[in-house]
Amino acid sequence: MKILTVSPGPTFSVADVYNGWVRGLRANGVEVIEYPFADRLYHAQRFHVKKAGEFVQAFPFPLAVRYALEPLGAWIYETQPDVVLFVSGFWISHAPYDLIRRRGSKVVLLCTESPYEDDTQLDAAAHTDLTILNDPTNITKFRDVTSTLYIPHAYDPEVHRPGPANESFRSDLCIVGTGYRSRVEFLEQMDLTGLDVALLGNWSLLEDHPYRRYVRVDDLEECCDNDEAQDWYRSTRASLNLYRKEANRPELSAGWSMGPREVELAATGCFFLSEERGENRDVLPMVPKFEDPIDATEMLRWYLNRPQLAGHIAAGARAAIAPRTFANHAKQFLQRLERT
Repeated sequence: MKILTVSPGPTFSVADVYNGWVRGLRANGVEVIEYPFADRLYHAQRFHVKKAGEFVQAFPFPLAVRYALEPLGAWIYETQPDVVLFVSGFWISHAPYDLIRRRGSKVVLLCTESPYEDDTQLDAAAHTDLTILNDPTNITKFRDVTSTLYIPHAYDPEVHRPGPANESFRSDLCIVGTGYRSRVEFLEQMDLTGLDVALLGNWSLLEDHPYRRYVRVDDLEECCDNDEAQDWYRSTRASLNLYRKEANRPELSAGWSMGPREVELAATGCFFLSEERGENRDVLPMVPKFEDPIDATEMLRWYLNRPQLAGHIAAGARAAIAPRTFANHAKQFLQRLERT
């Protein structure tokens, strides 16, 4: 089987998901051809021309997306893939999906933003042969328009594994992720006095905030490389899993599945506390669940004073998610693809 993969535009957690799926597919004997949509989009956005003595951006964003995607047709013509797999599919219109299908290749969309952006993803799914959801909350609606499969988030054993701590990354509490307003507001209500806190990821909302001191990089919009994120996880005493609340509309904010960072935390052997959801209640019953910021504060300080117990819980979580590798999930996808 030959699959051409189209990388997502952003370079944060969705890029980690993309890289994991590429390795997982190759582990199952698939010939994978990677189309560098993200790289082309990055350069298109930074290409400037001189007009009236000033350098201005050459492409408005919609044109930058078209520029980044334009060679895809030639790649498909030259490589003749059985499947074109779009990961996330941010900013890509339906026209390429329809054209690819007319030319004889199957189109698969791997959605990474369920349920928060299911309105947008559902619209795109109608133009695919198969859609993969990372959360099954609205799967019935997707199955009304296309063949749909729920596959939860996974981890890569080569990346997400226990290891020695990095002394320069030590902390009492470390959170790697996007600093959505809901997460900032949650942390504001916690009592972090006296704790060594490390925040990594895009925390641009903290520009003029007292918690700016917790961000461990100079650029607040800098995303944390997945390999580096694991070093932070291995070096902290605890982490906190906060689900995002931002969505296409308020009704889409409540999901069922665990997020990618939650699975990675467990695989790395990092002790963490989490908000409760259906899937982590079923799969990770040993992980302490908090109800609000006050509850999270009390639980965090209680477990920080009991490192042996925290370590035992972390080991149990790692064992519980052991089968959830990208290779295993890619195998499940390939089996379904044969029937589609």
